[in-house]
Amino acid sequence: MLVAEQLSCGRNGRAVLEGVSLQLLPGEVLGVLGANGAGKSTLLATLAGEIAPLAGQLHLAAKPLLHIAAETLARSRTVLPQSPSLSFDLGVREIVAAGAYPFPELSPRELETLLARTLALADATAFTARRYLALSGGEQQRVQFARVLTQALAGKVVGEYRVLMLDEPTANLDPRHQLLLLRTVSALAKSEGLAVLVVLHDVNLAAQWCDRLLLLADGGVAALGSPDEVLIPPVLQAVYGVAATVLPHPASAARRLVLFG
Repeated sequence: MLVAEQLSCGRNGRAVLEGVSLQLLPGEVLGVLGANGAGKSTLLATLAGEIAPLAGQLHLAAKPLLHIAAETLARSRTVLPQSPSLSFDLGVREIVAAGAYPFPELSPRELETLLARTLALADATAFTARRYLALSGGEQQRVQFARVLTQALAGKVVGEYRVLMLDEPTANLDPRHQLLLLRTVSALAKSEGLAVLVVLHDVNLAAQWCDRLLLLADGGVAALGSPDEVLIPPVLQAVYGVAATVLPHPASAARRLVLFG
C-alpha cells in the first residue's frame, strides 16, 4: 500500500504543501480537490515518485518509494499526467501497447486481448488504426487513458497492490466521456482491487464517483473523508473562497449536489 506521513511537497526547494498524511487503499477512489495553485498536481507527482518529497515519509509496500527501481515501480504504479504530450506521429495501437512495456512476460495473444479490453473501456476502439496526432484533444485523452489502463491491468496478480494516478483526466472530454471515464475507474477499483487517486476540478463529479475526498487549501489538508463528511459549506468556503450551498442530489438522495455562489 502507498502510505504518506507528514509529507511536505514542493518544487525547486519551495514547499507547496506540508503535513499531508494519507493512504491509498485498494478498491477505493480518492479524489483530490482544491483551487488553482493549491498543490494538487505537485502532490500527485510526489506520490508517484516523480519528484522527491521535501520532508516526511513516503512508502510503497513498506519500502521508501524513492528507493524502488523505476522498472519495478512501473509494474505497480501508473500515472496519467495532466497534459500528456507526444510529438511523434505514432499509431494509436502503438501508444496503447506502450502501457504493457513493463511486462515483457506477456505473450502476443495476451497483449492483444488486453489491448482490445482497454481500448473498449476507454471507448477508443474506433481509433485503433488511426494516427495519434490526427485525433482531437478529447480523442487523444481517451487513447492516453487506454494506455494507462493497459499498464494498470497488465500485471494482474491476485493480491498484488496496484495504484492508478490520474491528473485531471476529464480535461478535454465531453460530458458523456467524463462520466464514462469515472464510471470505468470506479468499477475497476472495485473489480480489480486498484487503488486510485484522481485529481478533479468538478466537485460534483468527485462527489458522485469518489469514495473519499482530499481537499487542499492554504498549503495543507483542509479536509479528508467521505463526500458527505467533507463537502460542507464551511470547508468549501475555506477551499474555494466562495459561498457554497450543499443539497441532496435530485437523482439520488444519498449523493450531494454542490452549488457555488
